[in-house]
Amino acid sequence: MLENPVPRKRVALIGECLIELNGAASGNLRLAYGGDSLNTALYLARLTRSTIGVKYVTVMGTDALTDAMMASWRAEGIDTSLVLRDSTRLPGLYLIQVTDGGERSFLYWRAESAARYLLRHSAFDRVAAELAHADLIYVSGISLAILPAEDRTRMLELLVRLAGRGIPIALDSNYRASLWTSADLARSALTALMPATRLMFATFDDEKCLWGDDTPETTRVRLHAAKVPIVTIKLGAAGCLYSDGIAATKVPAAAVATIKDTTAAGDAFNAGFLAGWLADRTPEECCRAGNTLAGAVIQHHGAIIPAAATPSLSELFP
Repeated sequence: MLENPVPRKRVALIGECLIELNGAASGNLRLAYGGDSLNTALYLARLTRSTIGVKYVTVMGTDALTDAMMASWRAEGIDTSLVLRDSTRLPGLYLIQVTDGGERSFLYWRAESAARYLLRHSAFDRVAAELAHADLIYVSGISLAILPAEDRTRMLELLVRLAGRGIPIALDSNYRASLWTSADLARSALTALMPATRLMFATFDDEKCLWGDDTPETTRVRLHAAKVPIVTIKLGAAGCLYSDGIAATKVPAAAVATIKDTTAAGDAFNAGFLAGWLADRTPEECCRAGNTLAGAVIQHHGAIIPAAATPSLSELFP
């Protein structure tokens, strides 16, 4: 008699995917796609498609480019059943320009992107009902920043309510000043969600910019004081700092020979970390997996690297 298979865990990631143009503005541009939460969803799906159901939550257009993007997501293993469609709007667009050292700058055209109006879509109630069945909900500061103010309040209320029902919330603060009308508004929104957050990812450079933190230790203490139980602080080339409020562990970054583009490094880190966290790996294993995946991503151009260049789960957790 066959045993019943273990049901796959369900992860829902909320955010926005944009059309990506990559290259010199005066030269040839490469067309791709990306967005912080989508990048994390895609890398997580690549790693865990046989063990975890990865659902992406957003609104896209009904244009041919959107159709092609969504088909590629499905081919990567992302469940698009919670991607809503809006025939009146298009995806946003961004241009990445990268220095010789791999650092990048962005130009965005997203003010009227379909994803901004997620909560106003006629089918959003169905999405909210599905989120109540997730084993983990992932959201970022960018996911919140793009929403109109009243919609952001509704989203925060929904996430707090779902957390109260026992659904873990993972939050990456991912502060982008240009997306917020003020730093005070960003601080207010993130602070409102922190007590409902089970696991928080923070990039120290962002925290320094938004909160004025002088050291990663200052960030760690502040986030725990805000009632976040598990904190992972990304330190770039220095690796990361993990803390459960009792003990803190610093895990060095993976060695990288050549850095071509740091776009999506933090998003990839989150995917590698979550792949381990959802499988009950140790915090240090999760951090090392995140560092290794981020190290692979920065050796390629663009947010999404070729599947063949992505480390396997067995390589991340030998």
